[in-house]
Amino acid sequence: MRTRPWTTIVLALLLGAAAAAAADFEAVFEDATLRVDTYHGGDAASERITIDRVLRQGPWAGSRTLLVDPFPSGGYLVEARDAATGELLFSQGFDSYFGEYRTTGPAAAGVARTYHESVLLPFPRRAIDLRFTARRRDGSRLLLAESRIEPAAAAAEPPARGAVVVEAQVVAPPARALDIAILGEGYTSAELDAFRGDLRRAADALLGFEPFAAHRERINVRGVLLPSAESGCDEPSRGIFRDTALGLTFDSLGSERYLLTEDNRRLRDIAANVPYDALVIMVNHERYGGGGIYGLYCSFTARSPWADYLLLHELGHSFAGLADEYYSSEVAYNDFYPRGREPEEPNITALLDPGGLKWRDLVTQGASLPTPWEKEAYDARDGTYQAERRRLTQEIAEATRSGAPPEHLRALADEEDALAAAHSRWTAEFLGAGTAAGVVGAFEGAGYSSEGLYRPQTDCLMFSRRAQPYCAVCRRAVEAMLLRHVR
Repeated sequence: MRTRPWTTIVLALLLGAAAAAAADFEAVFEDATLRVDTYHGGDAASERITIDRVLRQGPWAGSRTLLVDPFPSGGYLVEARDAATGELLFSQGFDSYFGEYRTTGPAAAGVARTYHESVLLPFPRRAIDLRFTARRRDGSRLLLAESRIEPAAAAAEPPARGAVVVEAQVVAPPARALDIAILGEGYTSAELDAFRGDLRRAADALLGFEPFAAHRERINVRGVLLPSAESGCDEPSRGIFRDTALGLTFDSLGSERYLLTEDNRRLRDIAANVPYDALVIMVNHERYGGGGIYGLYCSFTARSPWADYLLLHELGHSFAGLADEYYSSEVAYNDFYPRGREPEEPNITALLDPGGLKWRDLVTQGASLPTPWEKEAYDARDGTYQAERRRLTQEIAEATRSGAPPEHLRALADEEDALAAAHSRWTAEFLGAGTAAGVVGAFEGAGYSSEGLYRPQTDCLMFSRRAQPYCAVCRRAVEAMLLRHVR
């Protein structure tokens, strides 16, 4: 299977020549946002999308020239066509909470669940036909919903009241910038200064990191905080529950570090206080945790020693559709990447056709495919670390539920952080001294699979836990997505 190299996409964006360019924006759309709320439900074998409501909201923050999605990313695709002519006006790939749920054990056992979700598109001047399609990893396509949307039927509901907006950096109009909204979660009204400080640190980390740093004059970062009744967030496996604005919770989909919310309506109502292309949820918590779903949002814990890494790693998922390149940590998914199929994500491959490798133009001259590395030695050391980390995680959960003294819990948390920091240092030294350090090739071990999936370089922000650069392939993918939003 030959795949389109991401260089082609970047050049097309730079030249302003995206394939199937949509009609002139002003003739077809207003400067407003159409928010379509849906219910997305089912199990592993079946699914369905139904429309909940349509809303007219603030200015359209997305591109006005690249309205038809040039990227292959996302398990789902939404398309808007002119109801009278059938002309394709807008499309966008995305992933969803339900899309992840359907890969879990309960979904495979036939347990159906329904999630509230939203898609955003520019507000049409005329009636449109909206079409939702599932893009399966086995190559099949499934039509999930079709609906005619009349602009006059959209409700003009205001954003959530009582939110505080803080402009960390606003340098360009929404139409010519990447607009990032960072929503605070678990900050009380007495912790507004803490939110401002955490927002400033997050913005600095993001704007100082490549490729965002190279385009920082075209990136707006706004913070939005609706104060919570209590600090922090839910930790069900530790018996901790908090009354918060967005309902973020650890243990999402059964993974103890996965930090998501199922209250999509509240999330979108609060976010609507600002224009946004990308959503980030910043959680007032010191524990390591986060999550990222392409086209939806990412989350990270702002008080964790790993906050910068978490933000940039999870943003790689939600903004650019990057895959996890690690393969040894426990996740909630089953067979997330089917054998014998090429993943759509730009930074991992099944290497079914080495000559058609999606990043072939970046491969180091002379590198063989697959590319050898010291995998056996790495796996032995990493396996020991993962076992010890699991032991500590369970011990902390049990101690918390049993009401252990705060000093004991603090000591366990410090031990957990020290263990992770030591493994991070070892990984950096081991891979940095390896025979393939700096080489771009195809290294076995990626996408939650020790065998059969490959990553571009031995180390990357999407592979190991530390604030290090994206590899060459990931950086290019992030930059391509960024350029779509600023043109």
